[in-house]
Amino acid sequence: MQLKQLIIPIFFVFLLACKPEKPKAISLQEDVAFLASDSLKGRETGTSMELVAAQYLQNRMKTIGLRPKGNAGTYYQTFTFKPKTDPHSEAQFVEGENTITGTNVIGYIDNKAKKTAIIGAHYDHLGMGGAGSLHSEGAAIHNGADDNASGVSVLLRLAEALKDTLRTSNYLFIAFSGEEMGLLGSNYFTKNPTIDFTKASFMINMDMVGRLREDKTLSISGTGTTPIWAQILNTMNPGFKLVLSESGMGPSDHTSFYLQDIPVLHFFTGQHADYHKPSDDAEKLNYEGMEMISDYILSIIGALDDQPKLSFRKTKNESEDVPRFKVALGVMPDYLFDGKGMRIDGITEERPAAVAGLQKGDVVIQLGDSVVVDMMSYMRALSVFSEGDGTKVVADRNGEKITVEIRF
Repeated sequence: MQLKQLIIPIFFVFLLACKPEKPKAISLQEDVAFLASDSLKGRETGTSMELVAAQYLQNRMKTIGLRPKGNAGTYYQTFTFKPKTDPHSEAQFVEGENTITGTNVIGYIDNKAKKTAIIGAHYDHLGMGGAGSLHSEGAAIHNGADDNASGVSVLLRLAEALKDTLRTSNYLFIAFSGEEMGLLGSNYFTKNPTIDFTKASFMINMDMVGRLREDKTLSISGTGTTPIWAQILNTMNPGFKLVLSESGMGPSDHTSFYLQDIPVLHFFTGQHADYHKPSDDAEKLNYEGMEMISDYILSIIGALDDQPKLSFRKTKNESEDVPRFKVALGVMPDYLFDGKGMRIDGITEERPAAVAGLQKGDVVIQLGDSVVVDMMSYMRALSVFSEGDGTKVVADRNGEKITVEIRF
């Protein structure tokens, strides 16, 4: 009897000692720090360093408890393509010489539900520069912390939050490759889905969500792609200054899903001076803002969990209304500015605006004979000029109107 009493406590001590420890939660900062590190050399599609990033994402999804939903029971969905020479042409997904292979990383929460929510973010970036880079001083590592390590880290945080919580939808998480080369990874996935697409209820895309400003301005596109979006977004809003756009078309991966008649939302915190430059680094991100955005998206997903599959609605393609122009002012507009005019968020050196003395923060209110009230009117005004033309620009600088001479 005494021996038996001694053995039982020892047995339980042994069990406790052998019990695996719960994996340590990985923070947004840690995910971004790895993905945007110099060691990954900018995560360019098809490179060995993109594959290192893909391996990291696979391991993260596995640790979280997501099921593999790529090809052949893996987390990977690879696609091989010829680089596009014409940016408006369709991608050619082909095998053979002079091709590049990208890798989507896909995980899944299978709740045996009748509908599936898709959550995505691209993880590729520009490598050492090249096409798409706004850096003019030779090859350099483009770390892409905001674009788009920020979106991928939020995607992983959402996966951790949704695992073992909401039960009446399935959840698919996709880290896309090839976005910077023309939405290639999302294009390929929508034409070769690894789930039953008839169950797809909506797609949420996070692309550049790491620079939330002090006024908490948050851009959300795709709000017209299902009738319920506006109500849900406003009801669940915890205090963002929302800038809503109805169009489901745009320069990010949600467009691929919109074109397959799936309701979409695209979350975006705005352009900045480090966009597509080597200076887009991890220490510049607003991590508290990213947590706030993550929690907001989680509340939206939660509100839809027990709702029927969303109905799809086509929207106007706003890009079709954009006038074509032959010259540029040499500024980065503030696309989240909701006042009258076009606010300058960045100036390119030695271009017309810089030469004329315009500054970041100036609000252009007149260009030539045209009054500028928003981005569209600014682009219409710009479209009438040709190289070599001169005109006047009127801008509001801290409440004072200034006039400068511009030569294109």
